[in-house]
Amino acid sequence: MASVINFGAGPAKLPEEVLVNVQKELVKYGNSQISVMEMSHRSSDYMKINDDCQQFVRDLLNVPDNYKIIFLQGGGTALFAAIPLNFMSRTGSADYVVTGTWSAKAAKEAAKYGKINLVLPKTDKYQDIPDISTWKLDPNASYVHVCFNETVDGVEFPYIPDVKGVPLVADMSSNIMTRELDISKFGLIYAGAQKNIGPAGVTLVIVREDLLGSPLPITPAVLDFTVNVKENSLNNTPPTFAIYVMLEVFKWIKSNGGIKGMQTNSNTKSDILYNIIDNSKGFFVSTVNRKVRSKMNVTFRISGECSEGKLEDVFLKGASQRGMLHLKGHRSVGGIRASIYNAVSVANVESLATYMKEFQEKYSK
Repeated sequence: MASVINFGAGPAKLPEEVLVNVQKELVKYGNSQISVMEMSHRSSDYMKINDDCQQFVRDLLNVPDNYKIIFLQGGGTALFAAIPLNFMSRTGSADYVVTGTWSAKAAKEAAKYGKINLVLPKTDKYQDIPDISTWKLDPNASYVHVCFNETVDGVEFPYIPDVKGVPLVADMSSNIMTRELDISKFGLIYAGAQKNIGPAGVTLVIVREDLLGSPLPITPAVLDFTVNVKENSLNNTPPTFAIYVMLEVFKWIKSNGGIKGMQTNSNTKSDILYNIIDNSKGFFVSTVNRKVRSKMNVTFRISGECSEGKLEDVFLKGASQRGMLHLKGHRSVGGIRASIYNAVSVANVESLATYMKEFQEKYSK
């Protein structure tokens, strides 16, 4: 069978080099004579994996010394609750910038634990990020929450918003380690690993230490940032194997140019696809304002039908036959979505671009 290209939104493609190395070490890790999956999380071998993984995060992202790094479970969805549980006690309210499906879900969950101010007007179409001058920010908010890249809708922040000293909390589940950032401008960053940095099961959290120590009394220990920092992410049994694989991905990122290398590739890949869309004379239609189009999740529509059926269905069928998998848009919005995370190569994207051109030539009227 010919090789395939995984354009899935998550769990997503992992670097082949990482998978091959994990396969080699699956049964016996290092000198331990056992698999990481069998290893005690209190053992010296696993403790080194845990500490090395934190250090790679710190080095790759230039994380300042006054930030702590922890690994939690439950994905971004668990963090939707953990963030208000840990931070809402500051003032009892928080600002949420809803620019897509995931930030909307985060705001809905946070409303269980305090007052939520929706900074932007409600909408059922997420295609833009209104200028920050129009945001209705509350200077007394405990924090401001943003989703830096909306996986479903294809909307990405091209800048770090200035929220006037209020702690900025960012969901970076789908664009962590794809671009250079000034970490000091954030109060907390969280990212489910299963898109750019590892397999499902572990969530990376980077938190400024002055924000620790005041969780709501109802906060369970498993979601308490202060407890998990104190226990070095070992308060309960962590997802040891997922953290090990994440460490291998971090090594791969470092050996492939670090964050700067990932950013260069990201710009190249997204430019290839958006150039085809923009030059297709309306055959392919982007669903998002050009200024905030995601470099991770390229969403577009194809209108019309042919003798074989709806063009989008024909496109997806043809892509699958060519080994290009998981290009169907999210079930809530439809259309086409190409997720081009770090492990998706420029050559992979060029293959998709070639198919898009051929498809347009064949089916455009």
